[in-house]
Amino acid sequence: MGSASQSQVAQPNCPNGPRPSRRFDFSQDTFAFPNELVWKYVFDSATGQTKYLRRNPTPDYAHRCFVLARAAKQFFLHARFEPTMPLPNNRVCRDLIRSVMRRNPRLRRDSERQIIFPGYSNLREFSTARADLLKGECGGAWRSYLLRSHWRMVLPFTARHQMRTAHRLAPALRSGAPAIVHLVRFPKISINHGMVLYDVKQTPNELRFPAYDPNRPEKPSELIFRQLTRSFFLEANDYWAGGELKVMQIYRNLFF
Repeated sequence: MGSASQSQVAQPNCPNGPRPSRRFDFSQDTFAFPNELVWKYVFDSATGQTKYLRRNPTPDYAHRCFVLARAAKQFFLHARFEPTMPLPNNRVCRDLIRSVMRRNPRLRRDSERQIIFPGYSNLREFSTARADLLKGECGGAWRSYLLRSHWRMVLPFTARHQMRTAHRLAPALRSGAPAIVHLVRFPKISINHGMVLYDVKQTPNELRFPAYDPNRPEKPSELIFRQLTRSFFLEANDYWAGGELKVMQIYRNLFF
């Protein structure tokens, strides 16, 4: 199949409110600390096999990729930072974080009802200064397992489904709305991971999605949709050998 024209890509709709007043910014709207890896992955390119070595010491903040992806979107939608206001104490910060985490990640930004965080410029700065509070309040590892999308991975992911997913994501991201995606290889368990996509760049043969990967917060990652094969691709990193995988968007409606 050839590359999709602009007319083939669905136009964005905003069923849950107006478009965001600003775009998701990796340098501002992401957490400074990572979701830590429990295992060290050793990839053998000759055999395609992966060895798993347990990290020592055992990380104390792991299995929370979906927790951080969801929280990043919740902060983008429902929080506003006011650096000129006095710094709050830990009790106030804890209450503010809890207020954000109670908000719905499926709704659009409502600037009039956003929760104000005084004393900080953005989430990146706030998560550098108050990492322990955020780790304690954003949610436990169980939230990464009790996802509505986990039931979907047992069903087939056709090339047509993946094309629809990519072409649904693209216009929404162009409108400024970040999207959380679930990456899988089921029935293989080589990856079961969450990211936040926040933009799209279109070439004749690809849709390239810049992403916030909670495992790698130091710089943006990139998820690629290849038009010719109608498949998603993620380059190799320290937890993934690289290659094709399946993608579904989550936190977008009642069922996902």
